[in-house]
Amino acid sequence: METYAKQMIDLQKTTFDKTFDTIVKFQDQAEKMTFDVIGQMPWVTEEGRKALDDSVKMFKDARDDYKKVVADGFDRMEQVFV
Repeated sequence: METYAKQMIDLQKTTFDKTFDTIVKFQDQAEKMTFDVIGQMPWVTEEGRKALDDSVKMFKDARDDYKKVVADGFDRMEQVFV
């Protein structure tokens, strides 16, 4: 039972990690495209760019915090079941 539980947790953890990494790549590409487009718009002020930078940083921090919480949850599941 212990080995089966460990295998299931490892499968779920790997699936989450791979899916999360793929989503991060899409989000990073969207960020790059957004900044490329914004960079070509002369009417966007420096304050506007700064606000966008701050929003992106806040989003990335929240995304990293989410991953840490999920990873912690997997670690706790392993402690309970293994």
